[in-house]
Amino acid sequence: MQGVKMRGIRGAIDVSSNHRQEIIESTKELLKEIFDQNTLENEDVAAILFSMTDDLDAAFPAEAVRQMGGKYIPVFCTREINVPGSLPRCIRLLVLANTSKAPEEIRHIYLRGAAALREDLHGEASRGTRRMF
Repeated sequence: MQGVKMRGIRGAIDVSSNHRQEIIESTKELLKEIFDQNTLENEDVAAILFSMTDDLDAAFPAEAVRQMGGKYIPVFCTREINVPGSLPRCIRLLVLANTSKAPEEIRHIYLRGAAALREDLHGEASRGTRRMF
């Protein structure tokens, strides 16, 4: 049995408009799915890093973490690199969490149109990925 280790869990979701409530509710939806699929509790999370595309500025996605009871989870919000042709109105995140899951058991979550960003990871564990390091 593998011990507890720090793992990075990726995810993304796109929203239809730049409205505060939609940004927060969509972020909650994404976080809930990541927590459920990876059997996480707030105390398992070391930090959450968010990035948003330039067309989203009505709210900080970190507010969703606070509303979900993550008062003590460190969060950081930044801007996504503005690459021509990238997915608009997109919120991405990286959850750094302590888990006993092996890297290939981690469930990375990409919802709505963001599923196209990582079709190789969408809805399934990242089995069969080549080890880079």
